[in-house]
Amino acid sequence: MLPSVTQVARQAMATRFEIALHGDDPVRLRAAAEEALQEVERLEGLLSLYRPSSEIARVNARAAREPVIVSPPVFRLLEHAARLSAETGGAFDITVGPLMQCWGFVGGTGSLPDPDALAAARACVGMHLVELDAVQFTVRFQRAGVMLDLGAIGKGYAVGVAADILREAGVTSALIHGGTSTAYAIGCPPGMPHWKVGVARPQQEQAPSDGNALLAMVPLSDAALSVSAIRGKAFQAGTTTYGHVLDPRTGEPVHQADLAAVVLPEATETDALSTALLTLGREGLSLLERLRPGARALVAQAHEDGIRTDQVGMFGSAVVAGS
Repeated sequence: MLPSVTQVARQAMATRFEIALHGDDPVRLRAAAEEALQEVERLEGLLSLYRPSSEIARVNARAAREPVIVSPPVFRLLEHAARLSAETGGAFDITVGPLMQCWGFVGGTGSLPDPDALAAARACVGMHLVELDAVQFTVRFQRAGVMLDLGAIGKGYAVGVAADILREAGVTSALIHGGTSTAYAIGCPPGMPHWKVGVARPQQEQAPSDGNALLAMVPLSDAALSVSAIRGKAFQAGTTTYGHVLDPRTGEPVHQADLAAVVLPEATETDALSTALLTLGREGLSLLERLRPGARALVAQAHEDGIRTDQVGMFGSAVVAGS
């Protein structure tokens, strides 16, 4: 008799977190999952840009005037984000907030920015403007207007922490996902070599004739998958559609790819690096190979006649053929 499946879900970080667990003790599994999701909620209270009481909101409000003390876990996450920014040449950058505001994507659906306002926002973006004191656990901004936004790393971090809690509780088979952006697989389902997680196609001018909405089916076991895509918030100006994912280096919406996905052992890294890869496009695959040998990754771009895909590693099955 196969172990039963226990499923637990909760709204957090503006998305739906879900956990599916296999095992023969559903009471214990449910308790472990509830503890993991409770920790996700607690992390939202620390990292949210939109909660005035969060550590990140407090940093944004005060760090231009004085050093602001944060908790050690938050400080380590900020250090990790700084390293990832340096490694990707700024393609991933948690100071992108001023640009998001300028393009109208904070609390809105977007609009073309005034050129002077865009120039002013760009002057407030870059990890070189953030001072991290590892002795005092403080954050200080070098100028007013800098703003931290952990939207491209926070969900991955939360998924990774939740996975750690499940493992500590003795869970050996589980799949956790936060919305459509990041999933983490612990072990594998009974009788299977791995979990299977689908990656949806990027938007196309015309739907595929075969009706298949999936771009790839990715095998996962003790690994994380993150997907970043140009979807959701977007607006039309003239004949151009502007997506909500912005290149921190240029201040403009990204256009090198429509979707990027990364598989690595840590969810914090896949979340951030999938964003960087979406920004960099196909050329970012070689950088990712150098940064994280053994990574599996995919970049896709929709065209009128189909989808072009490029990948490194054995990313997944049923991938749309590249052209």
